[in-house]
Amino acid sequence: MAYQLLKGKTGIITGALDENSIAWKVAEKAHEEGARFVLTNAPIAMRMGEIKKLADKTGSQIIPADATSTEELTHLFTESQQILGGKIDFVLHSIGMSVNIRKKIPYTELNYDYYQKGIDVSALSLHKMLAVAMKLDAINEWGSVVALTYMAAQRTFPFYTDMADIKAMLESISRSFGYHYGVSKKVRINTVSQSPTKTTAGTGIKGFGDFFDYAQSIAPLGNASAEDCANYCITLFSDLTRMVTMQNLFHDGGFSNTGVSDLVMNKIGITE
Repeated sequence: MAYQLLKGKTGIITGALDENSIAWKVAEKAHEEGARFVLTNAPIAMRMGEIKKLADKTGSQIIPADATSTEELTHLFTESQQILGGKIDFVLHSIGMSVNIRKKIPYTELNYDYYQKGIDVSALSLHKMLAVAMKLDAINEWGSVVALTYMAAQRTFPFYTDMADIKAMLESISRSFGYHYGVSKKVRINTVSQSPTKTTAGTGIKGFGDFFDYAQSIAPLGNASAEDCANYCITLFSDLTRMVTMQNLFHDGGFSNTGVSDLVMNKIGITE
């Protein structure tokens, strides 16, 4: 059921790769809720994905952009305003990449060139995006920026290696820039810390399947799906959350606040 929460609003959605990605689901939900938006991803990611199908489905245009390049981000925000007819109302930052994880390099043996690349792509890209948007005055007052993160920024998950550090930086940027953008333009910036989700990127992490099942056993409501995450992001883009900013918002079925569950204790043989 659609509620037209984003009727008349415009935005930029990054990171939609295929139907399994959270960004893809956000785009579908934003379209259902009445928004118009531009889709963007790195050129290499676009060659690997199916973004054209999403653009056709949602009546959107695609602007390729490398999120590590302020020049390309400037083009993205400038062109988006021309396409959408003025300043935008929301941005989804759904950008993450770790070469160390892809190459299965342990945390204690990280390749630092890969590490820096991960920081640039997955965290500094948010700062660059916000800095460009502020310089261009591209986001309307009371606009909303949401970046996707994971609770490995707060608690140690060995398999998440350097991305844990990178997500901690992403969340810090959201808070720090959230203050400055809030004071200057009432723009709110939040991160959503999502459950383990069966996206193309998520399932590429070693041991993901076992951890997905573990989190499912811990969370009272079970793991939140990509569709549920999209619904949550839509509320953060809407006017219903105008006073929410600089927050890291857990969307994980209660996993982050559960120490242990009866189901897990039973599985390991601990019973009353």
